[in-house]
Amino acid sequence: MNTALAVSLSSVLLVCSLGWAVLRPSGRSEALVAVPAAVLVVVLGAISLGDAREEAERLGPVIGFLAAVLVLAHFCAVEGLFTACGAWLARRAAGRPRRLLTSVFALASVITAVLSLDATVVLLTPVVFATAQRLRVRAKPHVYACAHLSNTASLLLPVSNLTNLLAFTASGLSFTRFAALMTLPWLVAIGAEYLVMRRFFAADLPAATEAAGTEETGEAPRVPMFALVTVAATLAGFVVASAVGIEPAWVAFAGALVLAVRALVRRQAGPVEVVRAAAPGFLAFVLALGIVVRGVVDNGLGDALGHVLPGGSGLLALLGFAALAALLANLINNLPAVLALAPLAAPAGPGAVLAVLLGVNIGPNLTYAGSLATLLWRRVVHGHEERVDVGEFTRLGLLTVPVSLAASVGALWVSLQVV
Repeated sequence: MNTALAVSLSSVLLVCSLGWAVLRPSGRSEALVAVPAAVLVVVLGAISLGDAREEAERLGPVIGFLAAVLVLAHFCAVEGLFTACGAWLARRAAGRPRRLLTSVFALASVITAVLSLDATVVLLTPVVFATAQRLRVRAKPHVYACAHLSNTASLLLPVSNLTNLLAFTASGLSFTRFAALMTLPWLVAIGAEYLVMRRFFAADLPAATEAAGTEETGEAPRVPMFALVTVAATLAGFVVASAVGIEPAWVAFAGALVLAVRALVRRQAGPVEVVRAAAPGFLAFVLALGIVVRGVVDNGLGDALGHVLPGGSGLLALLGFAALAALLANLINNLPAVLALAPLAAPAGPGAVLAVLLGVNIGPNLTYAGSLATLLWRRVVHGHEERVDVGEFTRLGLLTVPVSLAASVGALWVSLQVV
């Protein structure tokens, strides 16, 4: 197949795969279109079978890691971790919307960083809705915070986001060095989001409501210490594994196995639920999408991006990498964007790869289509009969994204000089 035809075919299949993933008619799996598209890319000769196998081998550990983290987050919910989080939010806020927003920012940032952005979108967002209703405050600012932080707060650890896992692999960094370099950008980006959001939703955040100062009645839900200890041990295991050269996926698998076995023994779940928690359809979608993106990159997109990518790793170059990544994420979604850009940025050093990561994680807060997490969040919000206005979402993104992105890139440059 000639190059022009190959890139056209791959591009059409990529658009179809992403379009299906965005719409998901009747809740059907994202893989239903992406997997046949990946097969067509190979069968019709857009890429060779060897290249497809190479891409699958590259993504294999990432997909295994993702599966384990999804299971870990699911069984943390089974243990009651998110119920306890909701009770903490209500007690901490005591009827004060501004204090509730601060608490949501803190909790969502930690949950996103430790248990991945999917936990914030799927498990924490309903808790925030219930807490706002219980306190008789407007849910909108706090729910929007969940959406933005599922992207922005996923910068800290390789486990926080699928894009992080891909960038982590391309960067060649250890787990601990990745976290050390991203700590300051993570804090700065979250702080920028908070300041802008407080101003944007000022009318929805009165100093107090009628419920201010009242205490929650009833017995507080127990804190699931077993789940907390397992998560803490898993995080410690990532650090140790990185130091001795063990794949972090094995540590994530161990943590997920502990909680899954406990749930099976206590009959809180069955084997089918464990498999469903790993989201096999989504894992197949990620693998297939990687192969389709490889077809687009190898047949023209890679060369085109290579001409516009900045050189070096200075502050202006890092800003260029991040801006291009944010733009591409909003055009074709952040997952294909990082698949395309991370290998091209790698020769410029880990700083360039991390700048790309800033772009593909913060940039999607501008549009619904920027990340699958935002699309999933929109479904959760609609399920609670909350109106989400695309104009309002975009206006908020236009305010938060440039500020958060520029500030976090500056923080990354500082981290690269210091760490």
